[in-house]
Amino acid sequence: MTRPTARVLALLEILQTGGTRTVAELADRLGVDERTVRRYVSHLVDLDIPVRSTRGRYGGYRLAPGYRMPPLMLTDEEALAVLLGLVAGRRAGLVTTSVAAMESAAAKLRRVLPEALGRRLDALLDTADFTAPARPVVNAETRVLLTLAEAARHRNPVELAYTAWSGRRSERTVHPYGIVAHSGRWYVTGADSDSGEVRTFRLDRVESASVLPGRFEVPEGFDPAARVLAGLAEVPYTHEVSVRILAPAEEVRARMPAGVAAVEEGDGDWVRLRLRAERLEWVPSVLAWLDKPFEIEHPEELREHVKALADRLHACVAGARDADAGPGSQLGS
Repeated sequence: MTRPTARVLALLEILQTGGTRTVAELADRLGVDERTVRRYVSHLVDLDIPVRSTRGRYGGYRLAPGYRMPPLMLTDEEALAVLLGLVAGRRAGLVTTSVAAMESAAAKLRRVLPEALGRRLDALLDTADFTAPARPVVNAETRVLLTLAEAARHRNPVELAYTAWSGRRSERTVHPYGIVAHSGRWYVTGADSDSGEVRTFRLDRVESASVLPGRFEVPEGFDPAARVLAGLAEVPYTHEVSVRILAPAEEVRARMPAGVAAVEEGDGDWVRLRLRAERLEWVPSVLAWLDKPFEIEHPEELREHVKALADRLHACVAGARDADAGPGSQLGS
């Protein structure tokens, strides 16, 4: 949900307290100019909310008498699913409606949610980054996700009970700089008291999160999504792959999975692709998909996997030809 949408909802909250509010008063309350207030009122009218205008010295805006939207009774998980579905679906190109239609739907839903839940969802949508198309999701507990999003928005430190991939459990204080959704997982990235460095944590490994007193500042220019991808790129894998490819770097980058691949400028028209993988079986299909000349630098066993893929493809083509020929094909030869 964008900040203008949040201010439109704030305008509605002010009007629901009753009475007529002047344009100057509303502009001061919302921190915008009077022209913007009138535009926000137009948004509310477009949402079929009965805003009435009055002229004269004490004129302004008010809601129609007796108007009050009822609360929508959704659990935290249900509300999170609906709003994230709207936002992520639009960003992934799965929702074909206009941006205005998506924001209108989100605004209507947000307006009828209980106030406390609405604030927490606002915090999540205000701080979350989405870095890749959706994959099967590893669930993070909703309470943990919303707590960290709210702390990131208000810049409050949090205490995490965290279990690392090795099974080591620890409790640490983290300054959450941002929340990121990447390849079906949620991550929080920020300053970590345990290491004294900026770290990235998977939310499905967070057992509990508690907001602590105090505030922190986010370093200028810090990009949570870029930091998460960089952190994933540093995770050790079984195989380190290096391949030279005869293709433009931009073209290769566009086809590589984010977070596990790096494309480096090489000699002349060649670039160097570095991949990290637990298993090598999927790498030959990626190289074939590029459809460009390549040279394997290492590991040596990748050559056998490439040859095996080529043999399987050749066998499939040969089998298809035999099937097309039919049992009587030999007689006419």
